[in-house]
Amino acid sequence: MTEMPHPRGKLTSGRPLSDLTWLRVGGPADWLFQPADHEDLAAFLRDLDPSVAVFTMGVGSNLIVRDGGLRAVVIRMGRGFNSITIEGGRVTAGAAALDAHVARKAAQAGVDLTFLRTIPGAIGGAVRMNAGCYGTYVADAFVEAQAVTRGGETVTLRADDLNFRYRQTDLPEGWVITQATFEGRTGDPEDLDRRMADQLARRDATQPTKERSAGSTFRNPAGFSSTGRDDDVHDLKAWKVIDDAGMRGASRGGAQMSEKHSNFLINKGGATATDLEGLGEEVRKKVFQTSGIELEWEIMRIGDPG
Repeated sequence: MTEMPHPRGKLTSGRPLSDLTWLRVGGPADWLFQPADHEDLAAFLRDLDPSVAVFTMGVGSNLIVRDGGLRAVVIRMGRGFNSITIEGGRVTAGAAALDAHVARKAAQAGVDLTFLRTIPGAIGGAVRMNAGCYGTYVADAFVEAQAVTRGGETVTLRADDLNFRYRQTDLPEGWVITQATFEGRTGDPEDLDRRMADQLARRDATQPTKERSAGSTFRNPAGFSSTGRDDDVHDLKAWKVIDDAGMRGASRGGAQMSEKHSNFLINKGGATATDLEGLGEEVRKKVFQTSGIELEWEIMRIGDPG
């Protein structure tokens, strides 16, 4: 058995992950590490056996952990990584700060990061996945990020280092983002607050926000440039090809493609990770059969089958 480092933070063996994901499914991780602060994280990664896999987990909003669990150290940042500071038009937020909270704090200071308000997750994941909403993406506001490498070194990442694309970046395997800095346009706090309220109302009217889901299940199959922005010519949406394939409301076990928004995979109660992933694969197969389009997962799936 591999000898583990002795950090100041909390290190737990055999920790179930299901209660840490929005879909509430999945088996245990070999280890769950909750670092006390940046220095604790860096020392832990430096001293960890290089053969041990590392997976960074945010709030589990865009994730399926398979029923067999994960043969890795799962790193989950908490209070030591949720600070938000604002200087002029620049906002620096810890990786564990919720996207919605960052948007609200920025708006109060007259900085427009309103696109973050309806993104379900934390800043670390938002940067890693170039998250976006209503035509604005992290890449549009990104200044720099701080990360710890797999070897425990602290580095600063610029936009060119991450190579932002639609729902992805080139963050190296095992590196952990600890904070990010954004720059937004100035705006009247009341106007920004109204805009966020409108965004929330629009989201709640069209998405199953009261259900257990993980956000959009599949990437839109076409219509995005390499910068991650909507292409004005091609605007094919995943929900449309799922509807055309007759898969709105399709179910398997406790899993269902939402009746309200067919690109949302939901746990209706008692679903396993196998149910959820299996239904997603059924949707992909049916869409390909009916349209020739191969949908790509937006939800990350990790771990071993049950």
